[in-house]
Amino acid sequence: MNVDITGAKIFYTVPIDFPILGRFQITETLVISWLVMLIITLLCIWLTRDLKVENISKKQAVAELLVEQANKFVIGNAGERFRKLIPFVAALFATSIVSNLISLVGLRSPTADLSTEAAWAVVVFIMITAQKIKTSGVGGYLKGFTTPIAVMTPFNVLSELATPISLACRHFGNILSGIVINTLIYAALAVASSALLGLIPGVVGDVLSKIPILDVGIPAILSFYFDWFTGFMQAFIFCMLTVMYIANAAEE
Repeated sequence: MNVDITGAKIFYTVPIDFPILGRFQITETLVISWLVMLIITLLCIWLTRDLKVENISKKQAVAELLVEQANKFVIGNAGERFRKLIPFVAALFATSIVSNLISLVGLRSPTADLSTEAAWAVVVFIMITAQKIKTSGVGGYLKGFTTPIAVMTPFNVLSELATPISLACRHFGNILSGIVINTLIYAALAVASSALLGLIPGVVGDVLSKIPILDVGIPAILSFYFDWFTGFMQAFIFCMLTVMYIANAAEE
């Protein structure tokens, strides 16, 4: 197994050649995505163990609350007919949340890699298209590209393709920008700490100027916004748009 370090990503190349796919690569994003799925799976198993009808535990109360909120989210925004979307949307939301917040423990968030959001967006796009075909038929779906006049067809095609692209880029851009801003803040505070403490004369100033004291505390406060608030908001927005797009596709 060959290991190649390129920037912040570590690529493990599995020495297996596929006739069509070529050489398969296991990236840092892929490994952490597997870890995210493992965390969610174990959490679900833990929350759903020893379920009771009466005298439920706090753990079961939390699990029921999560299920109830997922039901309200989908049914409240799309209607009872889309109840079947609840497991998918709940899984998508949980994956997005854990992926966004995993950076708090020092791991690189999978959502900071565009390929992650692109994969989600492709799945959502397929579901939207399938819903449109189910509603209008193949002929009606294709005819929709010529609305209101045939000359608009290229623009309608671009508009259709813009849906998955906007879904992916919106989520990716916000998460990546938070990581970049946090990194710049850490670097700026380290420089400021060295400059301020370096003003202290003597050996004390020389020693303290090498310790990034300002990096303690301030980044943690900013992380509350960039990691927690932004992470939750982007997961919520992505899932909300997913539900709305699919619901609207059923009305066309």
